[in-house]
Amino acid sequence: MDLMANTLLAAGASPAMVHATEEAEQFIQLANALLINVGTLSPTWVESMKVAAHFAQKAGKPWILDPVGAGATAHRLEAIMQLMKLRPTLVRGNASEIMAVAGAAGATSKGVDSTAESTEALEYGMQLARTYGCIVAISGAEDLVTDGERLVRVANGVKMLQSITATGCAVTALAAAFVACAPEDPLLATAHAFAVFGLASEVAARSAKGPGSLRVGLLDQLYGLEEQQVLSGVRLRD
Repeated sequence: MDLMANTLLAAGASPAMVHATEEAEQFIQLANALLINVGTLSPTWVESMKVAAHFAQKAGKPWILDPVGAGATAHRLEAIMQLMKLRPTLVRGNASEIMAVAGAAGATSKGVDSTAESTEALEYGMQLARTYGCIVAISGAEDLVTDGERLVRVANGVKMLQSITATGCAVTALAAAFVACAPEDPLLATAHAFAVFGLASEVAARSAKGPGSLRVGLLDQLYGLEEQQVLSGVRLRD
């Protein structure tokens, strides 16, 4: 939660980390988008996630699901699939997580490989997007963003991000902020969020001595990126 909140603040967004079911409806009224991250599961948190997603859907506001650890346990996957029924605007996960969710939704799968590349999960992600009418973003060496028909590939980022916990959660948070600003095209909003996050990591990596300094530098670069850097530095392709 720390890195997610600081990523949003550095990018100019306003985060609120809310868990109480009793606050869900009022915070949805204040928010421009909702992000549900299933990293920590407990009965009360699962219930608050469902309530929040319901109110976001009712209010016509985008909501984003990060299915952290999908497939690790039956309980976790069941909770994720219950949330999927509430039709998220965007689902962002790594290849293994997307393959697990797609498999539970009926896509044919030969199993979930924790070392799967994003390209291996593309077919599953596209089917998942078509089934639920959502955007699916698959993190990897090359990030893939699809609505089941269109596909945008994002080539920004550095490998060292894999050595910093919660960077995947943080890029989901940034995508939620971008979708909040451009709800009319969540696919392109998500792709640009991935590209900006990756670009910030590239600039930060030039002076980083390791994961610790990269983490700090990433936040600094998200805070200080200028328009021309973004225009010339993002690498997107169909």
